[in-house]
Amino acid sequence: MQLGRLWRTVRWLKAAQIAGRVRFRLQRPRPDLRAPPPVRALAAGASGASVWVQPPQREASLLAPTRLGFLGVEHDLDAVGWDDPALPLLWRYNLHYFDDLNAAGAQRRRAWQRDLVARWLAANPPHVHATAWAPYPTSLRIVNWIKWFLAGEPAQAPWLASLAVQVRWLARRLEWHLLGNHLFANAKALVFAGLYFEGPEADAWLATGVRILLRELPEQVLADGAQFERSPMYHALALEDVLDLINVLRTLAPGPASGSPAQRLAAALEERAGPMLHWLRCLTHPGGTLARFNDTAEGIAPPCRDIERYAAALGVTAAPAPELGALALRPSGIVRVARGAAVALLDVAPVGPDYLPGHAHADTLSFELSLHGRELIVNRGTSVYGDGPRRQLERGTAAHSTVQLGAHDSSEVWAGFRVGRRARPLQVSIDGWHVAAAHDGYAHLSGHPLHRRRWRFDADDRLIIEDRVEPAGSARNIAARARFHLAPGLRCEPAGAAAPREWTVFEGAQPLAKAEVAAGGSATLESWQHARRFGELVPAQTLVVPLADGCAEVRWTWL
Repeated sequence: MQLGRLWRTVRWLKAAQIAGRVRFRLQRPRPDLRAPPPVRALAAGASGASVWVQPPQREASLLAPTRLGFLGVEHDLDAVGWDDPALPLLWRYNLHYFDDLNAAGAQRRRAWQRDLVARWLAANPPHVHATAWAPYPTSLRIVNWIKWFLAGEPAQAPWLASLAVQVRWLARRLEWHLLGNHLFANAKALVFAGLYFEGPEADAWLATGVRILLRELPEQVLADGAQFERSPMYHALALEDVLDLINVLRTLAPGPASGSPAQRLAAALEERAGPMLHWLRCLTHPGGTLARFNDTAEGIAPPCRDIERYAAALGVTAAPAPELGALALRPSGIVRVARGAAVALLDVAPVGPDYLPGHAHADTLSFELSLHGRELIVNRGTSVYGDGPRRQLERGTAAHSTVQLGAHDSSEVWAGFRVGRRARPLQVSIDGWHVAAAHDGYAHLSGHPLHRRRWRFDADDRLIIEDRVEPAGSARNIAARARFHLAPGLRCEPAGAAAPREWTVFEGAQPLAKAEVAAGGSATLESWQHARRFGELVPAQTLVVPLADGCAEVRWTWL
C-alpha cells in the first residue's frame, strides 16, 4: 500500500525535477568571496527623484533588539540562535527572510535592524546544510536587502560584499527540483541583484533570472490570471512578486533597448498583472479575507487592500469582481456567484499542477459563502506546515465544506506536502443561477462512487445545496457526511419543533441565516478549531448532515 501511494505521488514528477534533485543533492558549491560588482545608479523620474514605489509593508517581526515573532510565536535570538532544529523549519525560514527591514514602522527600528544584519553576517557563513543558505530564504533575503537599500538605507560595504556572495551562491543552487513558486522566487532574486549591481557578472545574473521568468510566467499564471497552484495566499504572494519586478525594472533597468530580454520581461509582467489582480479580487470575500482553498491563511501575504494600493501606484488596473451573476474562472476551476447579499466561492478545480501539488488540500467541491460582507460558511484554513497530525487534518476533506465518505479524503494528501491519488472534477456546468459538478476522488472505493453537488441560488435570499453519491448503492457501507463549517464567532442552534432538521445561525443575539435539512439524515454539530493564521486556532462550529440513501439537500436562507 505504501509503495502504491508512493507511485501515485511520484509518477507525475517532471524529468527536470528528478534530475534537479540529484544535482541539488550532489552540489557542494564553494563560496565566491570576490569583491562585489559596482552598484548601478537609480533611474529618475521627471522631477529627478527615484521612481521606486514603496511595496506593501508587512507587520513588524523584530519586536526588540533580539526578540523576533513569526507565525504567532516569539523567541529571543540569544536563546534560540539562528538554526535551532527544535524550532519548526518555517519559523527558521522566516528568521532569515529579513522581512522586518521593509515592514510597518521600520524607520523606528533602524538601529535594531542594522545590528541584526551585522549579527547575521557574523553567525552565518555559507554552508549547504544551513537554513540561512537554503535557496528560498536566500532568495527572499536578497530581495529584502535590495528593497531596503532602494528605500533609502545606505548600503554598507560589508553588506554589499555579503549580498554578492549570496547571489553567487544562489545562482548555483536554483530549485529546479521543486519548480513552481520556489524557482520563481530564485529568478526574482537574480533579477533584483542583476539590476542592483552592474557589469558583466550582474548582467549574467539578470540574464539567467529573465530567462527563467520568461519561461515560467506562461505556465505559472493561468489564462484567467490565477497562479497555477490555485492557493489564494500563494496567488497574492505571486502577484506581489510580479509587481515588485515591474517596480525594480522601472527603477533600475538599463536604457530601453528595443526587444531586450529585460524589456520583454517587463512587457510580459505588465500583461499578466491585471488579470492576476482581477483573480485576487474574485477570490477575496467582501470583508477582505481570502478564500481558504488549499494552503491559505491570513498574515502571510500582504492584505489585499495593500496589494491594491501597490498595483494602483504602479498603474496596474483590472476589472472589479462582478457584483451580480455567476462568473466561471474556468482555467483555475473557481466559480464566483454574487446574488443579493450573498457572495459564494465554489471550488470545482483539479489538484494542480500535477507535478507540484504540495500546497493542495482534499477540498474538491468545497465552497465558502459570505452574507452582507460577513463570512458564514468557510473552509478551516491552514495553521501549520510540516508533517504532523494537525497538518494532515487541515489538508483533509473533513476540514472543508464538502462531502466526505467515511474517513477517506477526496484526494490522497499525505506527508505534509504530498498528494497521491487526485480527485478530478467532472461535468462542471453553469445554468443561470445553478452550478453543478462532480468528482471522482472516491472512485477507487467499492462501487466506484462519484460525488455530485449542485448549488442552486434560487432567490436573493436562498441557496440550496444538493449532494449525491452515485451510482445509487455504491459505497453502501461507508457513511457519507456533508460538512458546513461556520465562520468563527457564529453560533448554530436547532430551531423549532422540527429540530434537528432546522437550524439557526446567530452572530451574537442576531439571527444571520437558517439551514433546513430537506433530505438526508438528522444534522448534528461538531466543534472545530479554525485556522485563522499560522499558529492561531480559534473555536468554531460545524453543521454535519449525513447523506441518506446517498442523498442530502440543505436549504440555506437569510434576511
